[in-house]
Formats: sequence, structure tokens, C-alpha cells
Amino acid sequence: MCFLFYTSFITLCFIVFLQKKALRTSVFKNIENPIVWQQKMLTWTQQYREVVVLDSNVAANKNQPFKSYDFMVAVDAFTSIKTDTHQAFEDFHQYQSHTNDWLFGYLTYDLKNDTEKLTSTNFDGLNFPDLYFFQPKKLFLLKGNQLEIKYLNFCDDEVESDFLEIEETVCFTEPSEQITIQARTNKELYLERVTAMQKHILLGNIYEANYCMEYFAEQANINPLTVYSNLNTISQAPFSVFLKLDKQFLLSASPERYLKKIEQKVISQPIKGTAKRNENPEEDAALIVRLKNDPKEQAENVMIVDLVRNDLSKTAIKNSVKVTEQCAIYSFKQVHQMISTIESEVDLDVSVAKLLKSTFPMGSMTGAPKVSAMQIIEALESFKRGAYSGAVGYFTPEGDFDFNVVIRSILYNRSKKYLSYAVGSAITAKSNPEKEYLECLLKAKAMRQVLEEV
Repeated sequence: MCFLFYTSFITLCFIVFLQKKALRTSVFKNIENPIVWQQKMLTWTQQYREVVVLDSNVAANKNQPFKSYDFMVAVDAFTSIKTDTHQAFEDFHQYQSHTNDWLFGYLTYDLKNDTEKLTSTNFDGLNFPDLYFFQPKKLFLLKGNQLEIKYLNFCDDEVESDFLEIEETVCFTEPSEQITIQARTNKELYLERVTAMQKHILLGNIYEANYCMEYFAEQANINPLTVYSNLNTISQAPFSVFLKLDKQFLLSASPERYLKKIEQKVISQPIKGTAKRNENPEEDAALIVRLKNDPKEQAENVMIVDLVRNDLSKTAIKNSVKVTEQCAIYSFKQVHQMISTIESEVDLDVSVAKLLKSTFPMGSMTGAPKVSAMQIIEALESFKRGAYSGAVGYFTPEGDFDFNVVIRSILYNRSKKYLSYAVGSAITAKSNPEKEYLECLLKAKAMRQVLEEV
């Protein structure tokens, strides 16, 4: 069965009752030390089966635009949807429009099979569902020192006891066992595959494509919370995620936004262009200038901007698609990134499912033309991307949403003891395969560091 709507008949009746009044009770608290409170909160969430924590790392990303909250936590599913790729967006539309509430979850890259006539046949060691969202019983929204707690009405009597429990939580870290990381694609094969991709470009089949490779560990016993905390500490990315769905975990230090909707405005911020950081301020500044003026990186970015403009135009009000920032350089703890911002306006009656389906997967993780690029990616890559290069995010009751791009992320299936992270880069006719390989190693640096230093 492709669509599983996890509610009993009694639960459905209760939802109808709740929707006749306000679904949630809001309680406001002042948090004296948000950083300490966030650490306690992360530890407290581990008692639940379903957890999504979204961290903007505001101290390190003060100039990050379009931020709604500093820190968001959703736990304990009241209802949920889990589906494969068949009619996934339509099934999600039915679920989202029915619940009309806050929803948290993810879209995997392989939902491309619902947007186009494509397949996914590569090896999958993780077995994440293709789409998963849940309606949390308990929700925490932090901005500055102000915390809003939003519980579903039937459990709002637990707010004060939960808050006290969080305040009294003692943070601790549990070490992971030593793991052996392997490359599914070795350097020689990587160079061979990139060269094959460039042949497709020379033949005119594609202009650009994102080629990725997987690093993995079998018989891996890690503490996901400890690994995430270490990864977040050294990366401090603006779209960091800790996601737990029973035995499956996604630990993300993503710097990239896929798509955000604020009322009628839709915003996409693709990344194309990466440079390393340097501890010397003068040399670091020189690296920024070099990235900003690199014609290859600019060409990659512009191609993806054109693709995103085309995707947004499918749902946009006429003449509303605009590039508001092109090839801007944003600096993060690990790397400098070239980011563009594309915005559009949509009519109020455009469904969120249609907005996502018309733009998914994101152009920065596919290439151009999108369908041809995805076909070639599937043929040349050695693993099923799954949640990697998909998106994690949330929906509000009003139909607004915000999603990251799942990059710089560790995925873990505790039941199978299988751990995976993947990295990639955009391949063009001008790409130097050796340099692209080094760029992949740069992107993998933080993930490998936290896994090897257990």
C-alpha cells in the first residue's frame, strides 16, 4: 500500500472535533540562556519516537535572510503519512489539506519518480520511506529569548510539567563505537564516471549535472545525538536538522534552502560554487574574491538559476519571477558558498503540493535539462540517493513552509546498523575531474571528522 495515513477512526473523529475550535494551545516563556536550553531540549526529545529539530544557528548566521525561527522542535506524532513515490504528492495533498495543522518531515530525492517517468534501481542501504510527515502533538518555537509552546489541545495539560522536565534535564554525551568508513565509488571510478558525464555534455544531452558518491559504514553503532551535536558545533549551518523516526536518523548541517513560502511569496536559494575557508583573514578574503570571480562557478550558478526560474514560472503569477540576488558569497564555518535568490508570487489557491511537485527535485542537485540530467545521474551513480539531496522542513496551518536541501548530512538506520553520507558537485564541460574530486572531499570533511573522532 503506497499511502499510509496513521490515524484510527476515533482519531479522525477527534481531529474533526479539534478543527471546530483552535487546534493548539499556545504558552509563552522567556528563555534566559537559549543555547543551554537548546542543548537540554535536544536531550529531552530522545524519549520520543518521532523528532524533528530545526536549528538556524543564528549566532553564526546573522545575515541569513528569510528566517522565521531560531530553533524549532516537533515531537510525538498524532497523525502521520508515509508513502512510496506512486502518487506521493497527491496523497500528501490530501493529508495536508485534511489536517490543516503544523506538519514536519521530509521528501526524498526519489520523488522524482512521481514528478517524471523515472525509476530508482541503485543500491539502497538505508531504506527510508520516500515521503514522511507527521503532525506533532508537541511543538516548540524559539526566536531570540521568546519561546512559544504549542500543544494540541488534548495534551495541553502537559505543558508545564514538560517545561519543568526540560529545565531539569542534564545533558550528557554517549560515545559511539569506532566505525570503518568506505567509499562506494573510489577515486578511479569517480574520475571515469565524471568523464562519462562530460561526454554526455559534449553530445548535447545535458549542459550540467550533479554527480554524487556515497561513503558508508556497515555494522555501525553510533549515538546519533552525540554525532549530530558534534557536527552542528563544527558546522553551525543555517539549516541544520536532527530528525529521528524510530530507528532512522538524519543528521544534517545543510547550508542550503530549497524552497520557502511566505503567504504569496515563494523563495528559492540554490547553491552552486564552493571554496574552502582559511584561518588567515587576508587569505580567506582572497578566497572569497576568487570564488566570486570564477567564471566556471558563475556559469554553473547561472545555469541553475535559469532552471529554478523555469520551475517557479509553472505556478507563478505572470511576470512575478525575479532574481533578487545573483552569485552572492555566503561564508560558513567550513566553506564559502555562491548562492542566488529567486522569488515569485503565487495565487492563494495554488496548493503547497503543486508548488513542491513543480520544483522538485531542486535544480542544484540535478542539473539541466532536469529530466535528462536525472536519467544520466541514475545511470552513472552507484547508490540510491533517498533522503540525501531531498528536503527536510515544515508546514504551518496557513500553508506557509520552509525546506532545506539535504546535503552535508549523515543518514543512519539503527536497525540495519548502516550509516551513509554522500557528497557531489556540478559537472560541466569545463570541469576538471581531479578538482571536482577534491571539492567533494572538502564537502565531506566535517562529516568524516565527527565520525572518525568518536
